[in-house]
Amino acid sequence: MIAAAHNEATVWQWLEEIPDPEIPVISIVDLGIVRAVQADGDAVTVTITPTYSGCPAMQVIATAVREALAEHGVEQVRIVTQLSPAWTTDWLSEAGKRKLRGYGIAPPVQQAVDLSGLRSGLAAAVSRRGPAAPAVACPHCGSHHTERTSQFGSTPCKALYRCRDCREPFDHFKCH
Repeated sequence: MIAAAHNEATVWQWLEEIPDPEIPVISIVDLGIVRAVQADGDAVTVTITPTYSGCPAMQVIATAVREALAEHGVEQVRIVTQLSPAWTTDWLSEAGKRKLRGYGIAPPVQQAVDLSGLRSGLAAAVSRRGPAAPAVACPHCGSHHTERTSQFGSTPCKALYRCRDCREPFDHFKCH
């Protein structure tokens, strides 16, 4: 049986200590992957949402969740993968965005937009080449004098940018 101290809030705290396997400076909670925690007697269910449907890190994350909870005496762990609603960068915590910036990755600069309600303005907002690159601040010097050099960075969820002032390259976590 889970002790009184092993309530859902405590489990959330334990999960905050699990780093993302691709960006170890940010936790899976800060990244918004953990959607829900339910403690029921001696079992805990953790619901996770991948950052994208083909994310290769989800098995590593599930294993890390099981191991972290086992270290705290939780033996019955159920992992539920929830695909809908799809993960969005809007779920990144403010602390997570600060950690990304400190690590040299520019966090998303805008909120993901629900396009389901847009009709007529969508065509005007997006050119044939896709949406314009957002104004991204350099995580090294803070300058907005930056340019996107590649639509994809070290992973598909990031774009590669370069600062025109300090000349440092950096990843930008794309808004999606």
